[in-house]
Amino acid sequence: MSETAIADIVDLDSYPLETIGSPAWTQLVNRCRRDLERDGMFNLPGFLKPGVAERTVSMLAPAMASSSFEHRRSHNIYFKPEIPGLDPDHPALTLCETVNHTLCADQLAGSAVMAVYECPQFAAFLAATMGKDQLHTMSDPLAGANVMAYRVGEALNWHFDRSEFTTTILLQAPERGGEFQYRSNLRTDDDPNYDGVGRLLDGKDNLVKTLRLAPGTLNVFRGKNTAHRVSPVDGEMERIIAVLSYYEQPGVAFTAAERIGFYGRAA
Repeated sequence: MSETAIADIVDLDSYPLETIGSPAWTQLVNRCRRDLERDGMFNLPGFLKPGVAERTVSMLAPAMASSSFEHRRSHNIYFKPEIPGLDPDHPALTLCETVNHTLCADQLAGSAVMAVYECPQFAAFLAATMGKDQLHTMSDPLAGANVMAYRVGEALNWHFDRSEFTTTILLQAPERGGEFQYRSNLRTDDDPNYDGVGRLLDGKDNLVKTLRLAPGTLNVFRGKNTAHRVSPVDGEMERIIAVLSYYEQPGVAFTAAERIGFYGRAA
């Protein structure tokens, strides 16, 4: 991906991805690190240039309408049928429903989403904000970059991500609802905090925060130990968001069973 192409997509004046190691780049990285440490996330409003999000939504609209996968799933917060050592009736295993419509990486060719996802400078920037030596795109033909739409009454329900960090770019906001809600540091790698998870699912956690983003905003958050969801969408305008997945090791891919579960197909 050429710098010229990225310059047409990303506001490089505000977010100088291409000048790795420069004072402006370092200042931005340090700012994002501070936000991650304080809030468990950072947001870069206007990351996409004006009009890019809208054009991307228009470009993908035919595929979203005709060939997106309707992901309708009853699940617990772990997306696992059971957790070893946890009673099946424990509140942490309360079932909820997720409904969205997904386009996979192989359906996003030529889009701004793939241009950003495959941009080496973007991966280097993310790695620096997270204190990683480097980050790699996935080798998976479907899972690396997705665009998801939520229609009226649909939601992404409470869950933890399998990766340490989650990277999203909002492409279209709904008229109402569709808010990003999260509970930072609900668990740790050493403490699953099942009772705390149960209180969250029972609506008794007063540390849940709500965030309403503007289209074109880059959001990066610690999704592995931060429980999060998207509240139900209301109104005719869909909530449309790009989800970009990176890993510290190269060659990461889902299993065929995981692809079928999330995308309805293995390839």
